[in-house]
Amino acid sequence: MMNMSEDQTNCTIEHGIHLYLFSSTYILVLLVGVPANAYSLYHAWLQVKARNELGIYLLNLTVSDLLYLASLPFWLQYIFQDDDWKYGEWSCQLSGFLLYENIYVSIGFLCCISIDRYLAVVHPLHFSSLRTMKAAALISAIVWLKELGVGVVFFVHKEVSRDSNNRTVCFEHYPMMPWEHLVNYYRFCVGFLFPLGILSMSYFRVLHAVGKSVGTQMLQKVRIKNLVTSTIIIFLVCFSPYHVFLLVRTLSEKDCSFIENIFNYYHFSLLLTSLNCVADPALYCFVSESAQRGLQETLDSCAHALCSCSRREGSYGTDSNEAPPPNESGTTVTLLQQTKADV
Repeated sequence: MMNMSEDQTNCTIEHGIHLYLFSSTYILVLLVGVPANAYSLYHAWLQVKARNELGIYLLNLTVSDLLYLASLPFWLQYIFQDDDWKYGEWSCQLSGFLLYENIYVSIGFLCCISIDRYLAVVHPLHFSSLRTMKAAALISAIVWLKELGVGVVFFVHKEVSRDSNNRTVCFEHYPMMPWEHLVNYYRFCVGFLFPLGILSMSYFRVLHAVGKSVGTQMLQKVRIKNLVTSTIIIFLVCFSPYHVFLLVRTLSEKDCSFIENIFNYYHFSLLLTSLNCVADPALYCFVSESAQRGLQETLDSCAHALCSCSRREGSYGTDSNEAPPPNESGTTVTLLQQTKADV
């Protein structure tokens, strides 16, 4: 493995067209993720007020997503400035920390949600002490403290360096620093493989228990199945590719030619991790009936608005002798009911 001091020059990698993919994806994540997570924050707080310990995990998951979303404008500026970081060492360290904090805090709380549902469904009469508000708050604090402890490593090493084109790059070490290898093995084993085992066990045990249950209403069964299925899908799609390529880099990265071959795949897998900020709010639809109703009302309103617009546009092409459609309350109610039926 080629050793590299913190003052050495990075390999120069041509980012190519995927920079447009990154910028457009980050903009989409911001436009969708900020309002979706703000909405989720409100419903998580309602769950906490209702003394539902699941709300504490969802609240922390949303806070983690919002912190990461706050760092995305810096990454967008970095992309638009041709990967030339203008904001100094400390802001680079903080932005990188928020990136990795979101990955592993999100994984941690996805595991908490899965374990909570596992205990509630498979062992409903046992482990009640683990399904209290105090226990959820303590577990959440442990998740945050663990990731804050690991994140300290990013603040004791330089994360700003230069490539051969004299650009200032942030959080991009090609090849990776010697100290990163141990951190990456920890991230892969403790941050990825161990949670994957927990999520898989919870997923299959919950589905098995729900399938055998005769006292659970069908709507509740569907909601529980959708919740545990969504958690593992988010985990596999958003986080698995990144950790596979992270391990490949850690084991095999020796020279710039290898980096050039794997760079696009590795960066695309890193891009997938940002999508969890958009996917996480979907979990609320399987936990909170009020969130479901609010989402349905929003969709109904959008459908009603689109339908009204299309009717108005259609009326422009009618004969001038035709009377415009009446704008009475009865017609409006009928149209709304029709729209709801269509949705």
